[in-house]
Amino acid sequence: MDFAQQPRHLLVVDDEQPLARLVADYLTRDGFSVSLAFDGPAAVQAARDRAPDVVVLDLGLPGLDGIEVCRQLRTFTDCYVIMLTARTDEVDKLIGLSVGADDYMTKPFSPRELLARVHVLLRRPRVSTAQETAHLQFGPLTIDLAGREARLGGTAMELTRTEFDVLAALAGRPTLVFTRRQLIDTVWGEGWVGDEHLVDVHIGHLRRKLDDDPNDGRFVRTVRGVGYRMGEGQ
Repeated sequence: MDFAQQPRHLLVVDDEQPLARLVADYLTRDGFSVSLAFDGPAAVQAARDRAPDVVVLDLGLPGLDGIEVCRQLRTFTDCYVIMLTARTDEVDKLIGLSVGADDYMTKPFSPRELLARVHVLLRRPRVSTAQETAHLQFGPLTIDLAGREARLGGTAMELTRTEFDVLAALAGRPTLVFTRRQLIDTVWGEGWVGDEHLVDVHIGHLRRKLDDDPNDGRFVRTVRGVGYRMGEGQ
């Protein structure tokens, strides 16, 4: 970490206070600035009081659960969100991601692994220098890579950081069919370890916001048995 700059700020939210403090201590020793919250309303207020770079957010919280906290965070911040869950049901994970979480971990977890996930998010690769001034056009969809903005029919889309990065990756190489692993390496970075179906979840979010029929693939096409590629928007 570059200590000449202000340390990155993390918000750890968990009603298991000993666990939250353990995670906070681990992150602080690595040079991060860390705030704690132990319930949903306190988490939302803490994020408003001081904008975090990453929120480590437990799913099962008093007051407001993690899903509702994440939904409210997305109304005023595009910080990265790592969702923690003690539930192994896949539906819970997908629900958490559907409101804008960037990653998830299942309890019990290793603080070392959590730290690695935080670093992966914060060093996520962005568009290349050659692309950074580009405005890409796919029918009514315009993607401004430098401004990190997508417009559909002239209206700005409300995309999370991860959704924009997935869209930018596909749009930046529109003739390439990306496998899940290639999208993981491009968007999350080669150090990311986890369930590669995370890609499918974010593709699904993009399609809903683009009003894109999965069977039609106007903007995002599925290549069966391989992965995803950009559609022409026609």
